[in-house]
Amino acid sequence: MTDETNSAAREAAQRVVEEVSSWQYSADRSMIGDELDEGLREAQVTLSDEERSRILAEIDDMKDESSSAPQVREASPLT
Repeated sequence: MTDETNSAAREAAQRVVEEVSSWQYSADRSMIGDELDEGLREAQVTLSDEERSRILAEIDDMKDESSSAPQVREASPLT
């Protein structure tokens, strides 16, 4: 895949993470995971298992609305 394709996938995944972080930070981890997975499917991108786990842990650790969303390090378009 090209750098441009990977960059676009990462940006789309970041928007999903920001949306989930802003609305679901106080939910239980399984709800956060469900919302994250649904958003990624809609954006037609995927995260590695390690990246997904890291992001879920960081969202779960957020305690208030002033915390910032985790940063997506890598994502790929769905194939």
